[in-house]
Amino acid sequence: MTSAARALARHVTVAGRRIECRFVGRSSAPAPVLVFLHEGLGSVAMWRDFPDRLCAHLGLPGLVYSRLGYGRSDPQPGARAPSFMHDEATRTLPALLRELDLRQPILFGHSDGASIALIHAGTFPQQARAVVALAPHLFVEPICVESIAAITHEYGASQLRGRLARYHDDVDGAFHGWSDAWLSDAFAAWNIESEVAASRCPILAVQGEDDQYGTMRQIERIAELRPDARLLKLPGCRHSPQFDRPDEVIAATARFLRDLGLAAEAPPT
Repeated sequence: MTSAARALARHVTVAGRRIECRFVGRSSAPAPVLVFLHEGLGSVAMWRDFPDRLCAHLGLPGLVYSRLGYGRSDPQPGARAPSFMHDEATRTLPALLRELDLRQPILFGHSDGASIALIHAGTFPQQARAVVALAPHLFVEPICVESIAAITHEYGASQLRGRLARYHDDVDGAFHGWSDAWLSDAFAAWNIESEVAASRCPILAVQGEDDQYGTMRQIERIAELRPDARLLKLPGCRHSPQFDRPDEVIAATARFLRDLGLAAEAPPT
């Protein structure tokens, strides 16, 4: 994160706990705000400059935040339950949006964050203007469990802990809170298909063809539940399309939101 980005970062208190937030661009009253929801081991800083690039391209303001237990936010109260994505989508996220007076945002989520965006849209069908879901999880697949089990086994002995420690105040809590939840027996039945079916806002779902945490079946199921959803399948792309194929993600998001009248038209070149 650049020094300018750090200057825009601050904490917002929700239900007595501080949540790390970074604001991108300038907000004008009629303009919707892009709310960025990070992956299972993500944080404000781990988005790098992607939110800045996307918001600048769209001419829209953005909010990037770290969930409790991640980044510079306060610790997660207690163990992370198998319902942690539903809890975030139906409790913490709505409370944060109310605290900041952000109404009808555009939710831009990656991985667990994409699932949180979809749960929120299905639980509160009139709230989100649109959802952009990168590598979402709708249900638990063996490939995901196997990949999480593999990095959990290697966590202490690999360089992963050191890399993550640069971004999280409580790196072990962030990692094990995520991995323990995903690898628990109780999580095997986790599923958000009913929430996706109940959503009403437009959806753009993006996934890499080489995603190590999920098959293309995840976004194909979105299209079955919501036939009006747009899908983008990216060759040569793994679990993080915003980093592996950022230009394609930005271009697809721009087309999607401009077709909805939610973003300014691109200036002529």
